[in-house]
Amino acid sequence: MIAVALRNLRHRPGGFLATFLSAFLGATLLMTFASLLDTAGGADDASAESLVTTASVAGGWCLIIVVFAVTSTLSLAVRRRADQIALLRRVGATGPQLRRMIVGEAAAVALLAAAVAVPAGLVLGRVLLTLMQDTGQVAAEVDYVYGPIAPALGFGVTLLGAVLAALATSRRTGAGTRRDRPRARRIAGVFFVLVGANCAVLTATLMDGKGIDAMQTAGQAGIWASIGLALWAPELLRLVTALLSVPLRLLGGAPGELAVLRAPASAGAVMPVVLFTGIATGTVYMQAIEDEASDGQVQPDFAQDIQTLNYVVVGMITVFVAIMLVNTLIAATAHRRREFAQQRLAGSTRGQLTAMVAGEALLVTVTGVLTGTAASLFTILPFGSARIGRVWPDTTPTAYAVIVAIAVTLTTLSVLTTTRRTIRGPAVAAIA
Repeated sequence: MIAVALRNLRHRPGGFLATFLSAFLGATLLMTFASLLDTAGGADDASAESLVTTASVAGGWCLIIVVFAVTSTLSLAVRRRADQIALLRRVGATGPQLRRMIVGEAAAVALLAAAVAVPAGLVLGRVLLTLMQDTGQVAAEVDYVYGPIAPALGFGVTLLGAVLAALATSRRTGAGTRRDRPRARRIAGVFFVLVGANCAVLTATLMDGKGIDAMQTAGQAGIWASIGLALWAPELLRLVTALLSVPLRLLGGAPGELAVLRAPASAGAVMPVVLFTGIATGTVYMQAIEDEASDGQVQPDFAQDIQTLNYVVVGMITVFVAIMLVNTLIAATAHRRREFAQQRLAGSTRGQLTAMVAGEALLVTVTGVLTGTAASLFTILPFGSARIGRVWPDTTPTAYAVIVAIAVTLTTLSVLTTTRRTIRGPAVAAIA
């Protein structure tokens, strides 16, 4: 089955593109921050402390996000091949054989993505070190070192995340028609939310008065909460759909009716919207709170430079999550080529299909934005309490409006553009 896995990669590269891109970007981020640990080995004590702190905090956030991103995109890639896997079962493939095939494919994609990410991580790591030297956190004479920690962590985490995701997905696939177990997903969601809540409590209590160090637990609180709530996406999407079903049916007509009926199947698209909104909102307002806490106080010369570096690190993580959002939505929509063709053969026009998908995108966006906003509060409220003595910063909602606008734009453009490209050509050709 390993040979079958390699032939699948060679003949169906497009089916693995989403997983490859997610693994590549994740490995690049991991290697970028891990290279700071390599560099710290030859630095003076003060510089080494700054390097290790940056690598631990930002790298820890990346580690959580990357594993979740690789897991979600790989699971989606396997589900897209349900027909192929069912055919293999009918011709005699056993569950263990299918698992070996899926795990082999995942491992090959992860290794290739990590290998391609090595030069990208090397370049970005050097840029990050230069920025830290320019901001006075690392001595100018510290030389950049890449390896062995950077590639080991990049390859190790990417490969481990892909294999674990493949094993979890293949266990369901190998059982034939076994239904997904929502109870396990819901329990995991509650667990991650509780971890986020614990980090939030630690931020508001133990980290109160600890200054900028409170960012460590506050940032993790929002990330864990975002992941936990994202795992409840099917239930949350059904709730939002029930609330918006009446106006959507009235305003959308037949496409609106189809969007309401089809919405529960789009739960996987909600997850990246939740992660993007939650992490971006939480980190942006966390930095706004830190700016307010530092305003009017006597700060070291490098304090403003550190804040600039924080924005750069947060920007790198946010861009990764945004790319994951687009990546997942495009993959999920392209998977529906056969479904769209069947609807066209049943009488639906291209315009009606586009309107239906637009309705689904609306429900997905509303659910993701509201849920992500709730997750961001796990970061904003306790960090505000710890740093400025109140739960909300004295700032305008402009940043939040920009984040929501980006989420809406990315979701809408990704889904509608892919839909228009998917429904081109004869419907019969898509079914064949």
